[in-house]
Amino acid sequence: MISLFIISLLAVTAMLAEILNFKKLLPSITIAGLVMAICSIIPEWTNPVSIPAFNNMLVFNHFALAFTFSLCLITLLWFVMAGTYLRTETALTDNYALILFSLAGAIAMTSFGNMVMLFLGIEILSIPLYILAGSKKTDLASNEASFKYFLMGAFASGFLLFGITLIYGATGSFELPLINQYIKIHLNEMPAFFYAGIFLIISGLSFKISAAPFHFWAPDVYQGSPNMVTAFMTTIVKTAAFAAFFRLFSTCFISIENSWSPVVWAISAITLILGNTIAVRQDSFKRMLAYSSISHAGYLLLAILAINSNSAGAIFLYTLAYSVASITAFTVLNKVYQLKGTDLIDGFNGLATRSPLLAFSITVAMLSLAGIPPTGGFFAKYYVFNTAFINGYTGLVIIAVIASLIGVYYYFKIIIASWFKPATEEKQIELSISEKVLLIFTTLFTLAIGLFPGLILNLFS
Repeated sequence: MISLFIISLLAVTAMLAEILNFKKLLPSITIAGLVMAICSIIPEWTNPVSIPAFNNMLVFNHFALAFTFSLCLITLLWFVMAGTYLRTETALTDNYALILFSLAGAIAMTSFGNMVMLFLGIEILSIPLYILAGSKKTDLASNEASFKYFLMGAFASGFLLFGITLIYGATGSFELPLINQYIKIHLNEMPAFFYAGIFLIISGLSFKISAAPFHFWAPDVYQGSPNMVTAFMTTIVKTAAFAAFFRLFSTCFISIENSWSPVVWAISAITLILGNTIAVRQDSFKRMLAYSSISHAGYLLLAILAINSNSAGAIFLYTLAYSVASITAFTVLNKVYQLKGTDLIDGFNGLATRSPLLAFSITVAMLSLAGIPPTGGFFAKYYVFNTAFINGYTGLVIIAVIASLIGVYYYFKIIIASWFKPATEEKQIELSISEKVLLIFTTLFTLAIGLFPGLILNLFS
């Protein structure tokens, strides 16, 4: 809970930095604040009792604290990665404030105990990103990305809010435990509009995780947005959305799983097939990552579908491994984009001869996203697949394994381009100290997750 206060205070501080003329100190203040937010989680973690706040609107149990830690860590890495980008932006303080407010919304999405707070968290997360997607004001692609993201996001929020309204109309409460209790007592008496509310909520959340058939905004928005904004979307937004999805359905609707599981099954299968098959055809690295992000939503839906004692740990491990690998990928992409002015896969040709660190880092990141051992992505997929298999979703696991094999092809296109294709020029690529430290840290972290996944999963045992 303290971490949410720290992040909110940082966001307000960023808004005042321009007026009070201390914006040069803002990067250091933000990094220090994020470190403090991460450290504040430790004493709360040792408390075995969930910490309610604001009349149970927020509940910081171990699940919420673990995802808050992950979100703050990824945002800290993001700020290190985006340092150069933020310094070149004229609206420095605005960018910092928008990112931090978005992070506050993400934390609310992982810790909500009330459906109203879920909706508020999603809006606090999303509205700053609508603005940031169009922050390249002279770029038509960025303008299009912002408009499309806003328009589709508004429709998704409408579906979600209407769904919440129907759930409230059927149960008389917004609080998750009370809704769950009411459903158990009146299991055979729930009206039809209650189930309509569940399906509307699934539709709204599927948009946020970019699952098919609610994915069509993602490729254009990811490609049109500035690289750093896309990196934030593909990590923080997806992590927060899946944490919220799991928290809601494992708390409220687990007793009527048979009514909504076929829908989630179909969404997962379509997402896996569509995301991976279309990613194969992409020449743009960002667009490939967009369809890759769609496919990863399909994998994570397996853990949502098969809710058991291992699901929370599997989702946490997967989102953490995916986010760290994505930060690595976008760090390398940003460097290639600065040199080549393009995000085409051909821009990675001969990367190993010009910068072995960049080539090795992107290789580990791609191996992790593809699910190749000994990276974190392999064990993340293994635990998600195992969770679904234990719950009897064998057919969907088979589809996921086949989709994963297809994914190996397009991830290896980057590795082949980096190591086995000739470079168009021989000049060495210079990296700043912060870039080197970031790449070394994220690469080692990805390998560490793969070598010691049990340390993370034990947090949820």
